[in-house]
Amino acid sequence: MHNTLEKIFGWLYPLLRKMSFGDTVASYLSLTLNIIILCVLAYLIYVVFRLVLVTVMVLVAKKTKTHFDDLLVSNQTAKYIAHLIPFLFIYKSVPVILEDYVYWETVFGKLVGIYIILLSLWIVRSVLKAIRDYLKDQPKYSDKPIDSYIQVIMIILWIVGVGVIISRIFDITTSALLGTLGAISAIIILIFRDTILGFVASVQVSLNDMVRIGDWITFDKYGADGDVIEINLATVKVRNFDNTTTTIPTYSLISDSFRNWRGMLDSDGRRIKRHILVKAKSIRFLTDEDLEKMRRIQLVSSYIDSRQEEINKYNKTYNVDKSLSINGRNMTNFGLFRKYITTYLEYYPGINKNMILLCRQLQPTPHGMPLEIYVFSKDQRFVEYEYIMADIFDHIIASIAYFDLEIYEMPTDRMTLEE
Repeated sequence: MHNTLEKIFGWLYPLLRKMSFGDTVASYLSLTLNIIILCVLAYLIYVVFRLVLVTVMVLVAKKTKTHFDDLLVSNQTAKYIAHLIPFLFIYKSVPVILEDYVYWETVFGKLVGIYIILLSLWIVRSVLKAIRDYLKDQPKYSDKPIDSYIQVIMIILWIVGVGVIISRIFDITTSALLGTLGAISAIIILIFRDTILGFVASVQVSLNDMVRIGDWITFDKYGADGDVIEINLATVKVRNFDNTTTTIPTYSLISDSFRNWRGMLDSDGRRIKRHILVKAKSIRFLTDEDLEKMRRIQLVSSYIDSRQEEINKYNKTYNVDKSLSINGRNMTNFGLFRKYITTYLEYYPGINKNMILLCRQLQPTPHGMPLEIYVFSKDQRFVEYEYIMADIFDHIIASIAYFDLEIYEMPTDRMTLEE
């Protein structure tokens, strides 16, 4: 290589000397012409390699089935490589052209070397970006924090690259550089505090499988309630259900509490846990006339017969005085309504019957008696889930009057006047 470069750039000075130019003039003139020749050759090398590399890569990308080479093209990997090759040629040519100019040879050699290191980092970055985009398209890795891994690799490479650049600029050994960095490590930690915290948090989030891309999370501290769309070294981006985007520091995922709904979405049902308030004064014992009327409600007609038979048997056995309804065992409109709702839910097609199905009475409140529905819908999707829940409570609210019960409402001036 050196002999070839000597042939390319070493013929001008002897030629100029033969043409009766002085030593100084011949030296500077040959230097100027050699620099021009070097620039022209470097440009031609760049044009040729860019044309060849880009063309070849595009043709390969079109003919192959894999999508990875298309991503290499879109991330301009070939263009960066085409830039690198002429600078390698320049780097090898500088010592030959500036052989008699030791100071400038050192300066230009360092500058070209630094640019080659930067170009190499850009090439590696473009390849890593292509790998990132490729893995994101794979179902197996679509929910993994690929951005965090790529950023960690690039940080390590940039640290190594900057270390090499510093060692070249100041002509210091790697061991001396590491010793200097160790001495100023406290300052480095202070400057890169957020990056270090983000790196540690990103590793913990990944290893513990706390959050994946696509997870629905709720983070009240940051007002986030939506799907995770990006996880990188410093931040986690959440697209809220109102189409706004919330950015959360990655280390907050391990330092603060948040809710991940993945378990619910991966399960066989989404919980419906909602209650209505029934006026306590509307709850009463049922008379025979009431039971006769309510037997027309098909979902509880057989229950009324079996239950009433059991109650009558008990009262007869213990000779209960039924002149007062409070004596012995009795059915209430509230209890019968709970049974009706339970049976209704058992027949409702949108409810998962293999999970908890419960209509329960909660602790009485100053506003009435809470009647809670605790079931799981088959469909976990937001719109369908809301429809199922609304449909159930529409029926509950509409049917409560058939049991002579009333739903509690806060009194208004108009209601007070009517009473």
